[in-house]
Amino acid sequence: MADLDTREWLLTNGLGSFASGTVSDVRTRTYHGWLFVATNPPAGRTLLLSHLEASLEVGGKVVSLGTNIWGTGNIEPRGYKLLHSFEINPVPQWIWGENDWQLSRQLLMPHGMGGSREENQAGDSRMSDGLHPTGGHRLLIQYRYEGRQTATLRLRLLIGDRDFHSQQTATSDLQFSQLLGHQQVCLQAIKSGHFGTPWQLRWTQGEYRADSVWYWNYEFPQETKRGLGDREDLYSPGYLTVTLKPGDAVTLEARIGFPEQTPDILTTDTFAAAVAAEQQRLSEIFGWELGTRDWGLGTGEAEMPNAPCPLPNSQSKIWRQLLKAGDQFIVYRASIAGPTVIAGYHWFNDWGRDTLIALPGLTLVPQRFDLAKGLLRTFGRYCRYGLIPNAFPDVDSEPFYNSIDAALWWIETLGLYLEATQDWQFLSEQFPVVQQIHKAFLAGTRYNIQIDATDGLVGWDARGVALTWMDAIVEGEPVTPRPGKAVEINALWYSALCWMSNWAECLSQLQVGDTARLAKQAGRYAEQAQQVKASLQKFWNPQLGYLYDTIDFDDRRHAQIRPNAVIALSLSHCGFTQQQGRQVIDLATYRLLTPYGLRSLDPADPQYIGKYEGNSQTRDRSYHQGTVWTWLIGPFIRAWQRFFPEQPLPFDWQPLLHHFLNDGCIGSISEIFDGDAPHQPRGAVAQAWSIAEVIRHFK
Repeated sequence: MADLDTREWLLTNGLGSFASGTVSDVRTRTYHGWLFVATNPPAGRTLLLSHLEASLEVGGKVVSLGTNIWGTGNIEPRGYKLLHSFEINPVPQWIWGENDWQLSRQLLMPHGMGGSREENQAGDSRMSDGLHPTGGHRLLIQYRYEGRQTATLRLRLLIGDRDFHSQQTATSDLQFSQLLGHQQVCLQAIKSGHFGTPWQLRWTQGEYRADSVWYWNYEFPQETKRGLGDREDLYSPGYLTVTLKPGDAVTLEARIGFPEQTPDILTTDTFAAAVAAEQQRLSEIFGWELGTRDWGLGTGEAEMPNAPCPLPNSQSKIWRQLLKAGDQFIVYRASIAGPTVIAGYHWFNDWGRDTLIALPGLTLVPQRFDLAKGLLRTFGRYCRYGLIPNAFPDVDSEPFYNSIDAALWWIETLGLYLEATQDWQFLSEQFPVVQQIHKAFLAGTRYNIQIDATDGLVGWDARGVALTWMDAIVEGEPVTPRPGKAVEINALWYSALCWMSNWAECLSQLQVGDTARLAKQAGRYAEQAQQVKASLQKFWNPQLGYLYDTIDFDDRRHAQIRPNAVIALSLSHCGFTQQQGRQVIDLATYRLLTPYGLRSLDPADPQYIGKYEGNSQTRDRSYHQGTVWTWLIGPFIRAWQRFFPEQPLPFDWQPLLHHFLNDGCIGSISEIFDGDAPHQPRGAVAQAWSIAEVIRHFK
């Protein structure tokens, strides 16, 4: 496998559906396939179309263009040997060829959400940013042939019907029905008497022949490394044979649902029209000028900037690529009829904390203010017990409220939104939610979250849960238990009180509501903020010149060097002194900073784990014990700029930009990296807050 290019690509549609694979076209993960459909957006993701296995007959010679890894360890066929090039923009394109012929393939997943800039301005209270489901779940495929003589292209369908976390196994109770029509076939799985998701494949030319063949024992080596199920069987209902003259193309469309009585016409031009529509959509969102040549970036080294940190602007190619990558995480959630943010691909759903941390980069920087408002409004509407959901259910049931900081991040992010927009009407609408959070923290709420009356600090104490962002749990026990008073939680609490005091005073001056009562509240919030600011000094460790990570309720203090101290220094309102901030940042720079983000634990700590690898439990045990998190580069930069405003940032963007453009999932940024050099990318191949924090500071 040494010569296989296993870098990955990703397509999304704004509804939770996605397509993904590798440059060499081999599937190395359970999550690789051409049509994973979110049957209950953005959840219920189901593999329907794995891929089309292609072969080409030219001059009596048949060549196989596919590449598969089998359970025996064999790689067969080896179509990647004929692969001449791969480009990611404007859409993924592969070109295979020999001396006398060339075949290209392009894939596009049309966006399933509607909404123009004009609609954004008039977005309703439920679906802001003009987002609403319009286009459904579709995949467009186009092959184009160039050569000296006529060729025959054969495309064999490899399909399934299984949850995107699982693998499909050929069994007697799993069957697939197919209904043939004019240049189309409708397919549906039947398992133990239950019908699966119906979908159809259409094509512009060619002859389809139905047969029934199982292909057994595909191997997914990435899942082998992760200690997960790594074998799959795929079903082939038939194959399409297309005669192609030089210059000819064939376009195919896979889409969910039964065939329509009056379908739109599929032509060779359909693909180009869909590419143009996607350009138009992004141009309207981000205010770009149209132009295919400067829409995206290639994957070559020549595209890399020479300067350590080139200045992006609305027409910068790298800047556009970052914004395009960020847009892939914005999706529609059916259960709340509103926008949300997928935390990461391939396997994450939407998470409250991740969404709120990513929101400034994904929405405020590109001025998608209506989208930001919609996200904040949605989370505010579901505030319960003074807590903001950390996850929404896929059906009508109670959201998950297993986070102490989501509510505080909601206030912090609301403050950033108001700073950017001066939208005081929205503040008036949401201020009751702010008051609800404050009241619940003071009175006490779930998980024994409560304010210590003696010092004004917030703490929590509950067995078997992990309420901060360091939330890995193995065998029912948190790997990084942080009960008591955590440093970044109390820094968020202090910042929240400062925001609340400012907002109450603002609403009082605007004469919104009971002005006298608001003025008194502003004073009370300010007094509480001053108490908390004074109590934050309990976290100062003068021997180390750093902040304690947590303080137990019995006042025992934990002195591990973690990035949570940096988060505490990065918020809109900071309760620590200039000297303290400088000492913390100096030590974090020396112990935690890497070319890809901050380590989650000092390498000198006896609990440090330098590589994120192995089975699920092994990986979870290292998740926050040294693993590098890219999103933490954002708090580091904000803290650096606060405490060292005149000094250059001690961070070279080049390695992270190289990863973004040429490594991992091309055109996105991984969730995490190994703590040890060379800092291999790990975890989810595309992570929302990783991209968002780069967007927020790559200026």
